Amino acid sequence: MNLILFGPPGAGKGTQADFLNKKYGFAKLSTGDMLRAAVAAGSPLGLQAKEIMAKGQLVSDDIMIGLIRARIQEPDCTKGFILDGFPRTVAQAEALDQMLMAEKKRLDHVIELQVNDSELTQRICGRFSCKKCTAGYHDTFKRPLKDGVCDECGSTEFSRREDDNASTVAKRLDAYHAQTAPLLPYYDKENVLISIDGMADIEIVTRQIEEIIGGAGKLAAN
Repeated sequence: MNLILFGPPGAGKGTQADFLNKKYGFAKLSTGDMLRAAVAAGSPLGLQAKEIMAKGQLVSDDIMIGLIRARIQEPDCTKGFILDGFPRTVAQAEALDQMLMAEKKRLDHVIELQVNDSELTQRICGRFSCKKCTAGYHDTFKRPLKDGVCDECGSTEFSRREDDNASTVAKRLDAYHAQTAPLLPYYDKENVLISIDGMADIEIVTRQIEEIIGGAGKLAAN
């Protein structure tokens, strides 16, 4: 089962990918992780990428496709993979499809976690965590049982991410929508796109995804 999850920061995409990895064994493929691993390993593609990045340039689509091609050959991709961070353009989507076809593989589903931008902004901007044990909280949805005291470790020190503010979130959402807008019709035409409510409770989103992958997911879990 090979999937792409589309969803902006804060939509819960990472949580769902972690669940699919744990329950069904689908490998999580992050383009950023692949780039770092290739550079660290000193592979031919990694060396090319390192030289390009050292010049402050973007790594070419050909290199990224090559990294993905190599990655999906690894043993942990036997049951399938979840691609994160790629593609970002229609040209990349077309190149990915061609590569997968050459490898006798295909994308089974492209799942879009649809979001309400204002609600998502509230969700992100209200987040804070315990400095000591990193337990997560929210100003509205999940406050500590005792104000100012972490439920998990009893610490009284909390922190917020600097980029969890309305201005930064708005820019990130604008960038996400601009990047994904052209890709949705492409995958819809390929009959692999399914959109679900990404603002629902985590358990409901998980159930929707499980319904999409259906019997193939059960086979992968075995």
